[in-house]
Amino acid sequence: MSSIAKWADYETPFVRQRYNRLAKFFVFFEWLFLLPRGIRSKAVSRLELKRGSRVLEVGCGTGRNLAPLLEAVGAEGQVYGVDLSDGMLAEAEELCTRAGWRNVELMRADAADYVLPEPVDGAIFSLSYAVIPHHKDALRHSWNQLRPGGYLVIMDAKLPSGMLGKLLYPFVVWTSRLTVLGNPDVRPWDELRAMTDDVDYEEAQFGTYYICRARKR
Repeated sequence: MSSIAKWADYETPFVRQRYNRLAKFFVFFEWLFLLPRGIRSKAVSRLELKRGSRVLEVGCGTGRNLAPLLEAVGAEGQVYGVDLSDGMLAEAEELCTRAGWRNVELMRADAADYVLPEPVDGAIFSLSYAVIPHHKDALRHSWNQLRPGGYLVIMDAKLPSGMLGKLLYPFVVWTSRLTVLGNPDVRPWDELRAMTDDVDYEEAQFGTYYICRARKR
């Protein structure tokens, strides 16, 4: 396979700059990449949050998951959102202001280097894990924020299995380099199994999206 078709992670400043530029029209990419209807809410439901729960979203972006997260934890709960991009966080903060959400704390930080004021009952990466250059470090860091018994959920796009995925790989790499910078080679279900044997996995839309979940013992 030629070097054109191989993925190489980008440095953090480049990722931040790209997402600052995409922030105003990021929702367009949900249409472009055929995001399955309802998959965001389904991923949140896999956290099994309760009223009053504390939850973390790593790579919260423009805040597309804040409403279902807040619905799950209620007014007595707390949502923490971490993102690298000032532009994405500005959109999320504007959304919180318009909606009057007071139990959301957003912070600009690297996904492997942030400090929460308390442990959380759940953590989620939603269309963000494949973008993080040092995703394994980010995964371990979020795992360390999680209370025993809590769930960590990752929802993202993937290549379909078999020959179709192999044929699509060069096109996906090219498209991702030009747009969202998502690494098609990450396999978070395997990375989660390196930390715990309590992992489940499901696919959606003919194997082009997935939700995987791990429980911290």
